[in-house]
Amino acid sequence: MTSSLPRLLLWIATGAILAFLVLPIGIVIIMSFSDSRFLTFPPPGFSWRWYAAYFGDRDWMDATLNSLLLASLSTLICVPVGTAAAYAANVSASPLLRRLQIVLLTPVMVPVIILAAGLYMVYAQVGLNATKLGLVCAFSMMNLPYVFISVLAGLRSFDMNQENVARSLGLGRFAAFVKVTLPQIRPSVATGALFAFIGALDETVVSIFIAGGENQTLPRRMFMSLRNEIDPTIAAISAALITLSFALVVLSSLRSKTRQGA
Repeated sequence: MTSSLPRLLLWIATGAILAFLVLPIGIVIIMSFSDSRFLTFPPPGFSWRWYAAYFGDRDWMDATLNSLLLASLSTLICVPVGTAAAYAANVSASPLLRRLQIVLLTPVMVPVIILAAGLYMVYAQVGLNATKLGLVCAFSMMNLPYVFISVLAGLRSFDMNQENVARSLGLGRFAAFVKVTLPQIRPSVATGALFAFIGALDETVVSIFIAGGENQTLPRRMFMSLRNEIDPTIAAISAALITLSFALVVLSSLRSKTRQGA
């Protein structure tokens, strides 16, 4: 009894923390099916009307497609650049290059409001505000550290002697990386890409500063909508984003398990 009590208390504390984290998400999803015109919990009745309002509204759909496009483009930039930077940091013996890791991690260490204000002022000088190019560059810069950290962790657990053997047999560095190293660190690369995509899709503060017009993102439109009227459409959109993020994480996990089983 005495030895099992700490374990029981640990399970209770863990369950309470998980409930605290998950409960708000569950409440948002439940409210998205409300038939009330306002956000109420518990909802007075069940309805799909707010999902129909979301998917049937052209402005909401344009903002959603913009966000998906921008997140995809920024991920396509983050993955090769972050992977190359992680590889260089792992194999290089240069103290200077290792110190440059701090520069790559700066976007996650600086408060996002400062980054957003700085980007706005810089973009105002070069005409990149409210442009797809400006948003892709901003999202790539902000989410590059996630790919870098994830891939670097995978490389640190990888035996680089395997790549060295391939190079000693005649392969170049790039060919050895693609044929030997990359297949074995692919889960780390996929994890970094997943974080980069979700981070770009959900980015709000930077979007408020530099997005607009035809290049309005979904988080920015949600924020602007909350200023005018709060209705369950916001809950429906939030539930859709939560479902998408959860589905991507599950698919990534299943693919990793499939590769490990093979």
